Amino acid sequence: MNRLNFHRFILWSMLLLFAAWFLVPLYVMLTTSLKDAEQLRAGNLLSLPTAPTLDAWFKAWDTACTGVQCEGLKPFFWNSVLMVVPAVLLSTLIGSLNGYVLSKWKFRGSETLFAFMLFGVFMPMQVVLLPMSQVLGWLGVASSIWGLMLVHIVAGIPSTTLFFRNYYIGLPDELIKAAQLDGAGFWMIFRRIVLPLSLPILVVTLIWQFTNIWNDFLYGVVFSGADSKPITVGLNNLANTSSAVKEYNVDMAAALIAALPTLFVYVVAGKYFVRGLTAGAVKG
Repeated sequence: MNRLNFHRFILWSMLLLFAAWFLVPLYVMLTTSLKDAEQLRAGNLLSLPTAPTLDAWFKAWDTACTGVQCEGLKPFFWNSVLMVVPAVLLSTLIGSLNGYVLSKWKFRGSETLFAFMLFGVFMPMQVVLLPMSQVLGWLGVASSIWGLMLVHIVAGIPSTTLFFRNYYIGLPDELIKAAQLDGAGFWMIFRRIVLPLSLPILVVTLIWQFTNIWNDFLYGVVFSGADSKPITVGLNNLANTSSAVKEYNVDMAAALIAALPTLFVYVVAGKYFVRGLTAGAVKG
């Protein structure tokens, strides 16, 4: 074996080792969710199910107890859908407009404004809990899906603005000037020129926002009410509900149900996410 092949062998071995390190927990979750109680007692974590069954999945979705309620994850799942989809779309739209203004329609103090907006990217989430609670109370949307949606829209604006602003900086200014000479205004340039060129960064931002909002637990547990809790809070309640026998298969099935939307998004659009990043999502 020559030196080049040896280096390739070491590289591939390390990559496979790291891949296995990250995929083994997913394997354990999946196989455990397909076992019944008898198989759990008879086997071990890495053993395959001898008689695969989806009973744990049906129970996690429809009848598992999350505290005093025994309705499974279904109501929490639909709460998340109702909250996440508008929050993702609106925060992305606002970020694209902000990025468009801060890159192509600069005004006096725009760079200072952008610098202040960047504080929102690095600000700890815990800092905004109390003031945001007061604002939601004043608006009359506390402990509701609408209030939780508003929190995520506001929290997502700094990141989406950063992504779009840095992407639009790379668009030629001559395109904007040529459109202005042809009589196009602010909104027409945005709709007819800028947005059609924004597909890579749109995909990046949509995936980024969807993942962050869907997987959020802190805002969900603080700002939601009894009927508006997202799926992360429901999963936590299910896993921590006391019972005579701990049903690990149901817990694993519930965790996979909660993770399926983000896994689906990355499987379907993961390559576009990488392309969007390399197209300018994180360059200054």
